Amino acid sequence: MENCTEIFDVIVVGAGVMGSSTAYQTAKRGKKTLLLEQFDFLHHRGSSHGESRTIRATYTKDFYPKMVLESAKLWEEAEEEAGYKVYFKTSQIDLGSSYDKSLQAKISSCQKNRVPVQVLNHNQVSEEFKFQLTEDWIGVVIEHGGVIRPTKAVSMFQMLAMKNGASLRDNMEVVDIKKDPSKDAILVSTRNGQMFWAKKCVVTVGAWMKKLVKEVAGLTLPIQPQEITVYYWKIEQGHEAEFTIESGFPTFSSYGEAHIFGTPSLEFPGLLKILVDGGHPCDPDKRTWSASPDTLSATKEWIQSKFGGLVDSSEPVLTQSCMYSMTPDKDYVIDYLDGEFGKDVVVAGGFSGHGFKMAPIIGRILADLAIDMQAKDVDMKHFNIKRFEGNSEGNHEDFDD
Repeated sequence: MENCTEIFDVIVVGAGVMGSSTAYQTAKRGKKTLLLEQFDFLHHRGSSHGESRTIRATYTKDFYPKMVLESAKLWEEAEEEAGYKVYFKTSQIDLGSSYDKSLQAKISSCQKNRVPVQVLNHNQVSEEFKFQLTEDWIGVVIEHGGVIRPTKAVSMFQMLAMKNGASLRDNMEVVDIKKDPSKDAILVSTRNGQMFWAKKCVVTVGAWMKKLVKEVAGLTLPIQPQEITVYYWKIEQGHEAEFTIESGFPTFSSYGEAHIFGTPSLEFPGLLKILVDGGHPCDPDKRTWSASPDTLSATKEWIQSKFGGLVDSSEPVLTQSCMYSMTPDKDYVIDYLDGEFGKDVVVAGGFSGHGFKMAPIIGRILADLAIDMQAKDVDMKHFNIKRFEGNSEGNHEDFDD
């Protein structure tokens, strides 16, 4: 067993986008930082890999748009420091019935947060964006949309963390975290027998959060991993240029019998990413790596009805597997572990399929909590663990986001 006697200011457990962003933030502030990853760096077994993620400021809950707008600025700041782009801007359109409560709540939330919003009828949507809608459907358009390249983004944060002095170690599965009162420090132990000490520890292990926190603290967080299948569909020949960011095609979400979302043609020329926002519960260590037939058929039907003959809906030409970490209310869990750990261990998880775009601000929040003991400019009550005490649904709404 190797025992590292060096005491880090912060150990970050989990090197997906949240952990890598956090390590960048703590290292940038001059803190001696260690980032640990259980698998290879940039692996494809969690929630931070792949070719594209959506950024959007349309939310039913009023506290998210401000976070998205701030995160967009932080993405650009990190890009400037790195010297390359991971965030590609376009507009965002949300589609649904004009009577849909969640869509109306998104309009209201945008207005409250001073996010300019345009509401188009079905004809206007068809003319401007190719979607074929029934007469009772509308399109809610904002300029704050776009695509983030996830694997490239995680790599960027890791590079910036190293540039600012952080140490990075992969194939280090953390199996225990303990508080040592005699040293007033946190001891982090890995499966391969290595031990690391730190003043503070931040845990961002994605779909493994429930397992690790249960093992470490005996606390069961209401976080359920889901296995998601991403589909890419072929644009019919001659129409490829109409679905690119350069042509003004947006990132999009559609609210009907199924919640469908997608991105412009970017990572694979001539293909559109379109999928159902959801999957089936899974154990992150025992995944099936298979798609649900229901989500595939729902996506096919949606493409047929919304794009007609412009996109081939017969079969996807490419599929990828990913995971969500769902909470009952789809809000994040960001809080101190408390108990014997007090304020020395921070956990962040349950990002519920809408966290990736928030990585820069989540990293800043976690650095604030670890270093300054409080987060700046964000009301943390929405994300605390105690919201589930006596109320298993937490901040649940009457409609899904």
